[in-house]
Amino acid sequence: MARPHARRPVKAAPTERRHRMTQLDGRSPAAARVVPRETQEITKFTDTREVLANARRDISRYGLDDYFIVDVDAHHVESESWTEVIEYIDNPVIRYNARQSAANQSPKVAMTHSTPGLNWQDAMGRIPHQSGLKEEVDDASVHRDVTLVRRAMDSMGIDVQVVFPQLLLQIGNHPYPDVAQELLHAYTTWMVETILPGDDRIKAFVALPFEDPAASLRTVEEFADAPGVLGFMVTSQRHAGVYRSAYFPLYRELERRGMPLAFHAGPRRNDTWSSTMNRFLSVHALSFVTCNMAHLTNWVINGIPERFPGLKVIWVESGLAWVPFMMQRLDHSYLMRQSEAPLLRKLPSDYIRDMYFTAQPMEADDLTLLESTFRAMDAENQLLYSSDWPHWDFDTPGRIAGLPFLTETARRNILGENARKLFGL
Repeated sequence: MARPHARRPVKAAPTERRHRMTQLDGRSPAAARVVPRETQEITKFTDTREVLANARRDISRYGLDDYFIVDVDAHHVESESWTEVIEYIDNPVIRYNARQSAANQSPKVAMTHSTPGLNWQDAMGRIPHQSGLKEEVDDASVHRDVTLVRRAMDSMGIDVQVVFPQLLLQIGNHPYPDVAQELLHAYTTWMVETILPGDDRIKAFVALPFEDPAASLRTVEEFADAPGVLGFMVTSQRHAGVYRSAYFPLYRELERRGMPLAFHAGPRRNDTWSSTMNRFLSVHALSFVTCNMAHLTNWVINGIPERFPGLKVIWVESGLAWVPFMMQRLDHSYLMRQSEAPLLRKLPSDYIRDMYFTAQPMEADDLTLLESTFRAMDAENQLLYSSDWPHWDFDTPGRIAGLPFLTETARRNILGENARKLFGL
């Protein structure tokens, strides 16, 4: 039998509406499919406010203007401003090389160890808004990136947004640590001088050159007092033993200053197990979690919470389904081999229950399981709302506001009050 010809795609007119994407807003996927929603095809040039039109409607739907909302994980698409960032590189040789790389290869990823055209998260360009925010911006009073962050915050009803880099989340895999350090320092200097002063609602965690404990400590000493800096972060996709004593001065300094340390997960296709996977779906499901699982295990079993009881730790962008698993698995192993964790004075799950977690991507497909997860991890007091905007799987505040099993106190705590307490806002 002859194979039928594939239908040629028809380019949509600008006004054509398509049922392509759905925001669940706390409802089950089945419920979301019952009532189709109109959405417009999204490109890199689509205005942020249009992409987030449903989130804007949620403000009135859930009365979000009455909540203090802190977004603890959003992303700044620094690739659009990367040629500005590389001018802040201190080392003249690396700065020159970065300029040449930008001019002759790709200005968006110069020297970053990223591959142009292989952003697997944007589905080969079919979910394009996260890989390049090219919308029109008329306001010249602040940097363009400030305006883009404001648009997202206003559309979602967010009062404070903590902004992470996006491109640099892979910096822990960079083959040249000296280059990685220079890029991180340049980006942070540019951020605190150019973006954070543009709006006091925009905050940041500073990424640490974690492969070098001494350089990480110097980074804290240099940027901890910069306006808008709320804490520091480790890009979790790296092979580093967080228990090493060389990191203790860093932890002690963060504890002394009362500033949290965040571990931000990310994808990796070429690690031991993810290299066997042939779909980004598989990589996304596992690699965003396994990196933080490894660091959390080392953190707890080696007694870091006992050594530095005042140091607050946040686990970012790994979802929540893994947390009860880690509690049960580590408790089970610890009770059989307590001699290998002599610093622990309570069960591993008790230490985990004292940690903070961000809510995105929240696995809300089975609300019964999600409710059990919330109860196991004391989400009312330890969970922090995060959007992960503008990534393809971002969650609006409506994802939290629409959960039927939350009390009003829990809803307010997760959306912003836990973060207010943690960061002293």
